[in-house]
Amino acid sequence: MTATTADVWLPYPAEEIDGLPEGLNYLFWDGEPDYPGDPADCAYYVVPYLKGPEIAVRPLASMSAVQVVQTLSAGIDHVEPGLALLHSGVRLCNAKGVHEASTAELTLALILGSLRGLPGFVHGQDKEEWRSGFYPSLADKSVLIVGYGSIGSAIEDRLAPFECARVARVARSARTTARGPVQTLDELPALLPEADVVILSTPLNPSTQGLVGADFLAAMPDGALLVNVARGPVVDTKALLTELESGRLRAALDVTDPEPLPAGHPLWHAPNVLITPHVGGSTSAFEPRAKRLLAAQLTRFAAGEPVRNVVTTTG
Repeated sequence: MTATTADVWLPYPAEEIDGLPEGLNYLFWDGEPDYPGDPADCAYYVVPYLKGPEIAVRPLASMSAVQVVQTLSAGIDHVEPGLALLHSGVRLCNAKGVHEASTAELTLALILGSLRGLPGFVHGQDKEEWRSGFYPSLADKSVLIVGYGSIGSAIEDRLAPFECARVARVARSARTTARGPVQTLDELPALLPEADVVILSTPLNPSTQGLVGADFLAAMPDGALLVNVARGPVVDTKALLTELESGRLRAALDVTDPEPLPAGHPLWHAPNVLITPHVGGSTSAFEPRAKRLLAAQLTRFAAGEPVRNVVTTTG
C-alpha cells in the first residue's frame, strides 16, 4: 500500500477540513459502533477526541497496515494500552500546538479564581450575600511549573504580565530557555518549599504517576495552591484530600482521579478546592487548530515526508 492509495480515518468529515491533500481516501469515524471501512486498509488513524480509551484502541488490533496513529490530545495515555496490538514501526503522534492556548487560559483562570475567592463570590451571589474582604493576589507569588513542555511554556507566557516574584520550571530533562533554566524532577524537594503556586502540566507516564503524593504535598508551604491541568493520576487523591481537609493547602483541579469524579466523592466538597470537568482543551480554539494540524500532517504524509509530533514509534 502506498500513501496515495491509503485510507485515512478522520473524526471530521473530510469536506470540513481545508487543505487536505488529494490522493488519499478519507473516511469519517468518530467512535461509532460500525467502522467506515476495513481497519486493515487504514494507513493513517486519527483517534476520536474525548471518546475514551476503549474507543481509541478498539480498531487497533485490526489495523495491520497502519503507519501513523494521530491523537488530537496532548496526552497519549488513552492510546498507549493499545500500542502492543500494532506492528513495529507505527508512529504515534500527539496534538502539540493544538491545546496550548486553551489549557494555558484555563490554568490562569483556575489560579486567579482560586486565589481571589471567586467560588465563594458565586455562592454569595446565590445567597444574596456581599462577601467583601482581602484575598491573595498572584502578584508577588513564586510559581513552580512541573512539566515544562509546550503547554508549560504557554502557561509561563501568560503569567508574564502578572508580576510574579519568580517562575521556576521543572521537566524530565534539564535545559536552558529564553526565560530561564529548566530543572529536573530531582530538584523538586528544594523548589517546593519556596512555591506559592505549583502548576502540574506534565504528561502521565510511569515517572509522573503518583508524583504528587504525601511527601510532595508536605513540602509545599502552608497556604500554597496546587493547580492540576495534567492528568488526574499524577496526584494521589487521598494524600491531597488529607491536606485540603486540614486547611493547609488549596487546590484547583481540571483533572481528577477518578475521572469523571463520581457523585458522593469527598473531593467534591473538600474545603479550598475548585474543580472544573477536564475542559482545559475544550474551547472554540480547539477545532480550527486541530483541523490545521491534520491538514499539515496529512500533506506531509501524502508527500512521503516525515510527520511531526512523533511521541514514540512501536518496536
